[in-house]
Amino acid sequence: MLADVPLDLPVRPVLPALVEALRAAGAGVLVAPPGTGKTTTAPLAVADAVAGRVVIAQPRRVAARAAAHRMAALLGERVGDRIGYAVRGERRSGPRTRVEVVTTGLLVRRLHHDPELPGVDAVLLDECHERHLDADLALAFSVQARATLRPDLWLLAMSATPQADRFAALLGGGAPAPVVRAEAALHPVDRVWAPPPRPIAPPGAGRVDPALLDHVAATVRRALRERAGDVLVFLPGAGEIAAVAGRLADLRDTVAVLPLHGRLSGAAQDAALAPGPGAAGPGPVRRRVVLATAVAESSLTVPGVRVVVDAGLSRVPRTDLARGLGALVTVPVSRAAATQRAGRAGREAPGAVYRCWSQATHARLAPQPEPEIATADLTGFALELAAWGTPDGTGLALPDAPPPAALAVARETLATLGAVDTDGRITPRGRAIASVGAHPRLARALLDGARRVGADRAAEVMAVLAEEASGSAGDDLPARWRRLRAGTDPAATARWRAEVRRLRAALPARTADGRPAPGATTGRPPHRPAGDTDGRPEQSGGKAGERPEQPGGRTGGRPDRLPDDLAAGLLAGLAYPERLARVRRAGGSAYLMAGGTAAELAAGSGLAGSTWLAVAVADRSPGAPAARVRLAAPVDEATAREAGAALLRDGREVAWSGGEVVAREVVRLGAIELVDRPLAAPEPELVAAAVLDGLRQEGPGLLRWTPEATALRHRLAFCRQALGDDWPDVSDAALLAAAPAWLGPELARARRRADLARIDVATALRRLLDWRAAARLDELAPERLPVPSGSRIRVDYTDPAAPVLAVKLQETFGWRDAPRIADGRVPVLLHLLSPAGRPVAVTADLASFWRSGYPQVRAELRGRYPRHPWPEDPTTAEPTRRASPRRR
Repeated sequence: MLADVPLDLPVRPVLPALVEALRAAGAGVLVAPPGTGKTTTAPLAVADAVAGRVVIAQPRRVAARAAAHRMAALLGERVGDRIGYAVRGERRSGPRTRVEVVTTGLLVRRLHHDPELPGVDAVLLDECHERHLDADLALAFSVQARATLRPDLWLLAMSATPQADRFAALLGGGAPAPVVRAEAALHPVDRVWAPPPRPIAPPGAGRVDPALLDHVAATVRRALRERAGDVLVFLPGAGEIAAVAGRLADLRDTVAVLPLHGRLSGAAQDAALAPGPGAAGPGPVRRRVVLATAVAESSLTVPGVRVVVDAGLSRVPRTDLARGLGALVTVPVSRAAATQRAGRAGREAPGAVYRCWSQATHARLAPQPEPEIATADLTGFALELAAWGTPDGTGLALPDAPPPAALAVARETLATLGAVDTDGRITPRGRAIASVGAHPRLARALLDGARRVGADRAAEVMAVLAEEASGSAGDDLPARWRRLRAGTDPAATARWRAEVRRLRAALPARTADGRPAPGATTGRPPHRPAGDTDGRPEQSGGKAGERPEQPGGRTGGRPDRLPDDLAAGLLAGLAYPERLARVRRAGGSAYLMAGGTAAELAAGSGLAGSTWLAVAVADRSPGAPAARVRLAAPVDEATAREAGAALLRDGREVAWSGGEVVAREVVRLGAIELVDRPLAAPEPELVAAAVLDGLRQEGPGLLRWTPEATALRHRLAFCRQALGDDWPDVSDAALLAAAPAWLGPELARARRRADLARIDVATALRRLLDWRAAARLDELAPERLPVPSGSRIRVDYTDPAAPVLAVKLQETFGWRDAPRIADGRVPVLLHLLSPAGRPVAVTADLASFWRSGYPQVRAELRGRYPRHPWPEDPTTAEPTRRASPRRR
């Protein structure tokens, strides 16, 4: 086959060495820069060396179709003869096909269907460096299939980057697979730094500042003035492509502006990839401006391009594990991807790249794009692992292990869907979900929703949800469905109808009890993997957009005639029950989703005023107080209850709320309260638990601390401080933790806040002491101490490290040392008072005070208090608590 190709492409000289390496080792890595022809010539060289079919897997449908068309053109044939392709919903190949280009996702499906790949002698994995989830799985499954079932199968990974060692190690098993390298054939590319004239707001979740799109359009005009040749413009998504195309509409007489992205029809994609003037028609030849997403970064060659204008953005999947939100977000491109994009300008001749950012910004870009496995929703990935028999991926040749937290969330979701068992192994229901070839949530909604609303309508709504839509399409799911039915956008409708047919064909023909499924058709080949069609429309029992004719009622497997809006909402709710949402305030735009996340409608949304929504798409920007609803359908409460049946909980709740015990009967849909009725006779144990919870929430201050209770608590704290941990801890935290032990009888009788204030806390605290400690408490921490005057004065234990005895100085005459407590371990801190009760000295060393401090106090105070004794030697003087009688 390769001999039939007239072109002398740069990769051609290394192809004999590549074939010999595969023949010797059975696996290998081909590293060849963009533009060298690896995608179109390596498969032909391998096909010449094997007898069976060669399957080459591409990460994108656009690239798969384009590669097949390019190879067929090189051979002078039409696609479907020796060169064929298969993508989701479309297949063009025949009995003579030797090389078949498929998407990586379709290769994964075929490996699940039959891992021996009968009739296939070689599998080529192109652009494996892009690290899409399907590409990682296709690599891992192919390596294991070759190792265990097909040692004769040739396996080749092809990459445009020089980082081949990782793939060589994965492919080779014990010893690295051989690596064959082709030299670059790129022409020089001038770099032009073209940052916006003023700062641009950073991209949000799927949104780009219109000012940047204005600047991109202006840069395209500049490039058309300054450079010759066609212009390839990189933008993050279809919405931005449409916006920039609109800004360039006035150039239509001299320039053909062509979009290129995965949502276009095959004909529109072919137009962008066709050589020549494209849409020039009669008259002067027009230059082309091709507005493309990342599909044009690699694999594809856009003929005639001499200039690249790069907006510097990429759209990638991100998952918020905490809130269960997944979305495509817009991020700055990596330096590696920027290099790939720039290389598009130098494939055929010298060119130029206009980068819409500064050189300083370029230096701060990430060196490589993050692999999808690090950031994406792993629910589908986890189902593929379970279907393969390796729920945690152990032993598979995955380039990177899945993040444990993301994989755990994915497996929890699958368990909720009934797709895996407690050990993560796939269930029969899980195999039915996997066979649909859609995200597990959408597959579950399709299978379960078809019984409720009919197979046709279920497939139609799921096809809407499966489509990546731009923000300009609006947030109203039923309205988007109606537009597709009406065919207002023929290309979008054609693509949607193809997906409807594929999903419709994926539904089982019969229910579990053997009866025909609602709206089911028969005649589908029993062993064809879902989505692996031969290019002919599959029979769906009616045209896409038609309604099933079954009468209403939910018996006998016949669907109810729900109105379309409610049918769309029910299906969206079945797919994402945790996103069922109720408005917070009637007529408002703020909602609470069943999963507990706040959500907000965009200003001017047609969904405003809906009490309930089934939210299909929502995202939350960092720092935003609520998620933004991107696509939803209005539903009523009955439909929300039906869709979210697994989240419904009803029961009796007795809890501490608002400072009081609240007993009620509650029905909840996740975090949303549907019913709230007072509960007349709650169970006493539930009330006691609520009172205890309230005490722990608000602290010991809920109790009435009399002076007696407070003093006892301080004495206990002193004993613990002085004598050790054998004495109870009476800190707030410890008292709350041990509340059932020392407050048990009182808590059992308490019914409300006021009951806590009536508890005798001092009596309750003594329950913390065993009989030995209780017997010694007054000895070790006496409440009062006798002083030489005969008075018994209360000891202040507020500071457990230094108990205080506040006593008038004259009452301590005769004491030579301060008293000690706690078995003599702790001296009491004396606060010596004047006759008027004011402190004149603080000491724990009374003997020292009598020697050095007292003479000064005596000198200062005896004139002020002449009726009180001030002896020169207080240690031998008579103590007194009274003043001398006044002389007459």
